[in-house]
Amino acid sequence: MKKLNYQASLPITFLREGDQFIAYTPGLDLSTSGDTFEQAKKRFGEAVQIFFEECFATGTLDSVLGDLGWEKNKGNWNPPVVVGQDIQSVSLPMAA
Repeated sequence: MKKLNYQASLPITFLREGDQFIAYTPGLDLSTSGDTFEQAKKRFGEAVQIFFEECFATGTLDSVLGDLGWEKNKGNWNPPVVVGQDIQSVSLPMAA
């Protein structure tokens, strides 16, 4: 199987949880963390690279991307498009 270079734009959400920074993309349902924003960003790039290398090596790329909601158009895979992000207040039952 021939390896091709393909560029895709992935939406990434960065969160702070305590002392850690979290990088997450819904397009791959993949996340990683770091002690700094820059470290989380770097590790995210590495995790995405490993993700695609493993899918390619096991021959599961089409199946995995399809399961994640990607669509194939003219031979190229396109990730799902994030159409919004919102904050909602919710009531949580708590023991007194």
